[in-house]
Amino acid sequence: MHGTRPPKPPARAISVRLARDPNDLMTVTAIRSAVYLAEQDCPIEEEFDGNDLCAAHFLGYIGNEPAGCLRVRFFGEFAKIERLAVRHQFRRTRVSFKLVQAAVDYIKRKGFKKIYGLAQDRLVNFWAHFGGRPLEGGRKVTFSDFSYTEMVFDIEPGPDAITLQSDPYVIIRPEGDWDRPGVLDLSAEREVTSPLRNLAGA
Repeated sequence: MHGTRPPKPPARAISVRLARDPNDLMTVTAIRSAVYLAEQDCPIEEEFDGNDLCAAHFLGYIGNEPAGCLRVRFFGEFAKIERLAVRHQFRRTRVSFKLVQAAVDYIKRKGFKKIYGLAQDRLVNFWAHFGGRPLEGGRKVTFSDFSYTEMVFDIEPGPDAITLQSDPYVIIRPEGDWDRPGVLDLSAEREVTSPLRNLAGA
């Protein structure tokens, strides 16, 4: 008699989540290497441009298999969506749409009103599905052997957007996981004492 196996998610189930640890960043690196370095022959120093440790990364899965990724960086007036990559065997799925929608929802939650991006010219219509339009007076941008169109998205912050009036415990929760109490919420249940109180006279 065979042992009981844990249930698997449906084979085609799509899920998206934020990258949270070094293993997740290694997965992002593997996906982007497969797409941009192997398929598009992008030089490694151009693909891994020094911005990965100051950005939010999303991972898209088909079942349990990492299928795609996307990067978001933040500026004063806008957020920038970039580095969308989907492994070739998953390009007939909707994982790219799910990745972009998750990123847009996340950006709205952070209270931004504009998204900026650079779309390969052949993919302008893809980004139009999410409300993107060529930037008026946009400049022609070329890098890593491709031509790009500047895109802008006008968005409304979500009704639950995080502001200075938000609960401070929400603000200090793990990034993107704002609706669930975090470790610092739990620490607030302890009596207030400072571990440094005995050092005052030192």
